[in-house]
Amino acid sequence: MTNIPVTTWSLEQTAPTDLLTAAAPEGDVRIVRSEVPSPEFSRFLYASVGGDIRWIDRLGWTYDRWEEHLGRAGVETWVAYDRGTPAGYVELDAQDDGVVEITYFGLIPAFRGRRIGGHLLSYGAARAWDLADRWPGLARTKRVWLHTCSLDGEHAMDNYQRRGFRLFDTKVEEHAEVAAPGPWPGAYRV
Repeated sequence: MTNIPVTTWSLEQTAPTDLLTAAAPEGDVRIVRSEVPSPEFSRFLYASVGGDIRWIDRLGWTYDRWEEHLGRAGVETWVAYDRGTPAGYVELDAQDDGVVEITYFGLIPAFRGRRIGGHLLSYGAARAWDLADRWPGLARTKRVWLHTCSLDGEHAMDNYQRRGFRLFDTKVEEHAEVAAPGPWPGAYRV
C-alpha cells in the first residue's frame, strides 16, 4: 500500500461575530435539523457526501455505534434539501467547556457548484453558536472549530475562510492511499 502526504488544517471562530454569512442560493433550498437520530440516514449522508473524497473513518461503524454517537447530547445533523432531495449536511458535536466542532460538512457531488455549500456552512456555524439554546445543560458556545484536509474538495478551505474561520494549526502526515469508496462501488463516473 502506498502512503501519501495529507495536510490537515484546523480552523476556528472564537465569537459569533466572526461568522460571515453567505447568501442563500436561488430556488427551493431548505436546511432542516434531523431531530430523530437515524443511523441509516446519517450513514447515507456520510457515504454520499464523502464517498468521492475518501471519507472512510465511519464506514465500519456498526448500527449500535451510529446510534450511540447520534444520541449524545449536543450532536446535531442539519441537512440541506434542494426541492425535497437531500443535497448535503453539517454535523455538530458539542465538546467540553463551550466548544463545538463541525465534525462533518459537505454536499453530495451532484449538488456542488450551485452555491448551496456556503449557505449550508453559514447556517451550520450559526447553529453551532446557538447550540446550548436547544440543549439545556450544555455550556454556551465560546468556540466553533473544524478541520479540513488536502483530500477534501478543492473549494473547502476557501469556503471556510470566507465564512470567517481562521487557521490555527497545520499538520502534514503520511496516510495510506485508499480508493474513493463512493456510496457504493463504481458510483462515480470519471
